[in-house]
Amino acid sequence: MPEGDAVWRTARRLHEALAGAVLRGSDLRVPALATRDLSGRRTIEVVPRGKHLLHRVEGGITLHSHLRMDGSWRIAPASARPAAGRRHTVRALLWTDRHVAVGDQLGMLDLVRTDDEATLVGHLGPDLLDPGFDGDLALANLRREPDRPVAEALLDQRNLCGIGTIFASEPLFEHGVDPWALVGELPDEVLATVVGTARARMVHSARVGFTVTTGRSDRRPEAWVFGRKGQPCRRCGTVIDQGTVGEPPRQRVLSYCPVCQRGGRMSGS
Repeated sequence: MPEGDAVWRTARRLHEALAGAVLRGSDLRVPALATRDLSGRRTIEVVPRGKHLLHRVEGGITLHSHLRMDGSWRIAPASARPAAGRRHTVRALLWTDRHVAVGDQLGMLDLVRTDDEATLVGHLGPDLLDPGFDGDLALANLRREPDRPVAEALLDQRNLCGIGTIFASEPLFEHGVDPWALVGELPDEVLATVVGTARARMVHSARVGFTVTTGRSDRRPEAWVFGRKGQPCRRCGTVIDQGTVGEPPRQRVLSYCPVCQRGGRMSGS
């Protein structure tokens, strides 16, 4: 599933192509929206909220989408619309005189009044890519369930939004934190540092245009632990392992170093 930095970049591409332009047509291919038409409305802005995209148009209407695991939005010349529209996985087409935005394999697609966006994203915690990110609120949200494993708490979008398994596993490794350590076992400064690093890496990734997990951007850097099960730890050489966090059906797989992260408990592995 794309994480907050990837969603931010998608929002920027959509905004740059569509903002200020009048939609000449729309084709929303989900049953509830099949008869809705956005043509004639000017795009005001496209903004991210965690892993959600909010496309606001004239008339106080917002087209909301979520990419889930395999979804994407891409921009193409308006002339590409006929070919793009033939794909059976396309869920939305929006076009102007110059561009067509193609929403492929979208996990969610809704139309709501802009004033009612909170019905879809109001449950989310502070957004790590929001310039006004409220770190104190994010920490307070995490602290609400002290008996919860820290990795699971970080992945709960109600606590803070935008983090996925990449930006949960990598900062936990960087600071030597066991993913299955309970929130209540961690000092405030440790929890705050993990959140701060996750935010710094996500902001950096949004700016450079690709996901950066180690802090380097001179090349596309390799991850510390994410996706590296069975490979040697870049610090100590121990074989990277993985386990699951969360309860079915929301469990997620997380990679970790059994040595650098204080013997990461094998719960669910």
